[in-house]
Amino acid sequence: MKVCLVNGNPKVGNKKKNIKKIEKIVSSEDADLYVFGEMFLTGYICREEVFSLAEKENGESIKKIQEIAKEKGCSIIFGMPIEEREGIVYNAAVLVQPDSVGVYRKNFLANFGPFEEKFYFSEGRDAPIFKTKYCNIGMCICYDIFFPELLKGMAMKGADLIVCISASPTISKNYFESVLPARAIENTIFMAYCNLVGEEEGLTFWGGSQLYSPKGELLIKAEYMKEDYVIYDINLGMLKEARIARPTLRDTKADIFLDLYNIAKNKEVFNEYVRIGMKMGGKIKNKPINEIDVYGNEDVAFGIKLAVKCDKINVIPSKEIKAIFKGEEEIEIKADEVE
Repeated sequence: MKVCLVNGNPKVGNKKKNIKKIEKIVSSEDADLYVFGEMFLTGYICREEVFSLAEKENGESIKKIQEIAKEKGCSIIFGMPIEEREGIVYNAAVLVQPDSVGVYRKNFLANFGPFEEKFYFSEGRDAPIFKTKYCNIGMCICYDIFFPELLKGMAMKGADLIVCISASPTISKNYFESVLPARAIENTIFMAYCNLVGEEEGLTFWGGSQLYSPKGELLIKAEYMKEDYVIYDINLGMLKEARIARPTLRDTKADIFLDLYNIAKNKEVFNEYVRIGMKMGGKIKNKPINEIDVYGNEDVAFGIKLAVKCDKINVIPSKEIKAIFKGEEEIEIKADEVE
């Protein structure tokens, strides 16, 4: 899978010119996936203008870029403001394939120092994974990279390659180049980083788009401080070797993330009964279930519901905690079997 990472210098407010830049590189170089930086379609610092520049997922700019992807038979990732409804705009990464469009909305908005993203953008809430004919791709945007739980979630959901598009100024360069190989190693995924270059209202973007192997090895890097692009042919077979040598995905403990949630919310949302229910549900999560009788309390039922896809859950108050899962066969699981 050939990946092309572009240090791009977009023209602020000029979507047509920026699409032309995308088209020029895609038409002149041979790759399977082309990646452009954060807010590349419009430029990063748009302030209030972002509300008039934003488009919906079926907007004209995405349609035009999809035409480019269809003509080349490739995929293209780029940043843009996505309008969900009037006045609600997200800082988004868009994956355009010849037959589909996938959108990731930035979860962690930078609002410190020179950054003012929360003044203009709404926060994303999801970590979707997108299927391509080569591998599963996750996307994140700039400041997102400093929250390892987000990328861990993507890796656990099946991502083989995570692409971080960015508008990082020179003051942040060392931070990014420290965490990028760590994200690759801890998730045993290919980690691609694509940054803007040039200057917008006193912010100087450093470029340096780069790619890391699942073992954290730097595979290729574009030049600093200038428009440039690099192409690398990823060997997806490296994933198996890395995951056997350093089984971080296998050994990840979901309970730790429940503890993190509790700490962040300053209350114990996932109490011991919920945990028991999740463990009970985990025993049969891959089996088709039509109905569940839960003996215990609502918290146990909630835990089971988190682990099992089933719309019909009956709660029978009881001191004994157990559940009867009804599908092709009935399976009874007691709490003491999972503790």
